[in-house]
Amino acid sequence: MARIADKRIAFLLTNGFEDSELTAPWEAVTAEGATATLISPEAGEVTGKNGFTQSVDLVSASVDAADFDALVLPGGVVNADHLRMDDHAVAFAKDFFAQHKPVAVICHGAWILTEADVVRDRTMTSYPSLATDLRNAGAHWVDEEVVVDAGFVSSRTPDDLPAFCAKLVEEVEEGAHAGQTV
Repeated sequence: MARIADKRIAFLLTNGFEDSELTAPWEAVTAEGATATLISPEAGEVTGKNGFTQSVDLVSASVDAADFDALVLPGGVVNADHLRMDDHAVAFAKDFFAQHKPVAVICHGAWILTEADVVRDRTMTSYPSLATDLRNAGAHWVDEEVVVDAGFVSSRTPDDLPAFCAKLVEEVEEGAHAGQTV
């Protein structure tokens, strides 16, 4: 039986994402029965930094976190930098925390969460170069393969994808609580 068959997972990204940080979590959630939806600031296709392309399902200006069960934020420097400049994408990410839904972020994907002001008092990890940014935004940054803080999953690099994907599926299966502090 698929563990998360009735769940809708939003993947928020734009061009320049780290290819494996989209493809591995996407495969992990769809293999467990979830419906994955790619959301980006612009319609059409997105291309990863290593050339992987995928069609955009919905644009960030037209989505509502209430329509999804969880959010995944892949990394990639260009992707993360551009995404945090899109007000609709920032608001969409922030709403997952407000609605206490699972959020999973890897590598540079955490930049949008500093913009959304949702990492304060949360324990998390990221690519090491974001540690100061995240600490300045109020996060307790740690250098670990995967960190789970009340439904909020974070990892550092593509090397961490097996642990990241396993915790992502587990948190989606457990359901809403990401915005709650313990």
